[in-house]
Amino acid sequence: MTKEFDTQGAKEFDLGRLLAERGAERYELHARHLNHQLPRMLHTIGFDKVYERAEGAYFWDADGNDYLDMLAGFGVMGLGRHHPVVRKALHDVLDASLADLTRFDCQPLPGLLAERLLTHSPHLDRVFFGNSGTEAVETALKFARYVTGRPRVLYCAHAFHGLTTGALSVNGEDGFRDGFAPLLPDTAVPLGDLDALRKELKKGDVAGLIVEPIQGKGVHETPPGYLRAAQELLHQHKALLIVDEVQTGLGRTGDFYAYQHEEGVEPDLVCVAKALSGGYVPVGATLGKDWIFKKVYSSMDRVLVHSASFGSNAQAMAAGLAVLSVMADEKVVENARVTGELLKTRLAALVERYELLSEVRGRGLMVGIEFGRPKSLKLRGRWTMLQAARKGLFAQMVVVPLLQKHRILTQVSGDHLEVIKLIPPLTVGEAEVDRFVEAFTAVMDDAHSGGGLMWDFGKTLVKQAVANR
Repeated sequence: MTKEFDTQGAKEFDLGRLLAERGAERYELHARHLNHQLPRMLHTIGFDKVYERAEGAYFWDADGNDYLDMLAGFGVMGLGRHHPVVRKALHDVLDASLADLTRFDCQPLPGLLAERLLTHSPHLDRVFFGNSGTEAVETALKFARYVTGRPRVLYCAHAFHGLTTGALSVNGEDGFRDGFAPLLPDTAVPLGDLDALRKELKKGDVAGLIVEPIQGKGVHETPPGYLRAAQELLHQHKALLIVDEVQTGLGRTGDFYAYQHEEGVEPDLVCVAKALSGGYVPVGATLGKDWIFKKVYSSMDRVLVHSASFGSNAQAMAAGLAVLSVMADEKVVENARVTGELLKTRLAALVERYELLSEVRGRGLMVGIEFGRPKSLKLRGRWTMLQAARKGLFAQMVVVPLLQKHRILTQVSGDHLEVIKLIPPLTVGEAEVDRFVEAFTAVMDDAHSGGGLMWDFGKTLVKQAVANR
């Protein structure tokens, strides 16, 4: 019976044939049925490429040209694309025909993945598996508010924690929040400002502080000692420290978690996702202390008080287990630390050479390149023109030739920011560093020459920015 069903299904649905017949319509289909502004934006900046396949840190187009990926799907592709160990794990779990998601049994894979995650997470005891980073944050917010009995969660200015309503309530960018009020009770505090944190905690209604050890928007690191001091303040006021490691976790910064770069930090709740998926199956995890979970799930009556329909599904758990295995076997965290330091050092050496280059910062393979106002009169005039139209246009002017001329995919680190964020797969090495630095140097040379196609494209961006006002 199963064989007959499979044969019949193969006749009715052929994925390869469907892609061959309709794949060329990709941008038209998006424009017609999905977010119509996405293809419009991609056409405008020349990012409307047609990638045919991908492996590791590279894409290829139909002509066989390779493109270096320095974006990794905003950090999702921690191991690059189509890692053979993760692929095999997914084939194996599908072939096993497990009795998955019955809702009323305990399958082994979630427990095994939780066990493996917790070996990297001292002082944390239990895990809730959801489906994304924003869902991991939602879980942390709910748990913190419930166990403290308090409504308000603090977050840092310019933070990004997701776009669902709860996560949006702790989002530090007004552009994302505008038009979606009312949100949950929340208050922003400046990143690193302990006095501001102390002032809010004295009001007695704070459930916790959620913080990224390195902010994704702008690549700003918490000041040395801040996390530990914030933790002490929070605990003095019976509030929780929630650390968002959705982008920084699983080796991105050269340690398994970014908060582990600072001694004595023991978060109450930690959110992870992105790289845990292996780039295949969406997964999010909220790790927490035993007492928090036991208070939330305080009785059998509350066993489903917080759950996720697809949470702990076998495919996601298999992908997560394979990812952690690869990270150990291939020393991925160490590679991120060593290669990231090489990348940052070589880029930082260019700051004195280029007046438009302001700063290079970050940890591991999470590197921010910030541009700033030049000193020379000719360049300053062009910079001022761009800033008057829309802040962030110069960084976009750098991103475009990196793709068009040098076949390297990057992107700005946030709206209205003159910062490019590099978050390549954690498997890149010296060859990829060489390729990026050489290309970036060529783009900077072009920008400082005062003419050429780069500034012509800048004029196009200015016209577009003015038209959108």
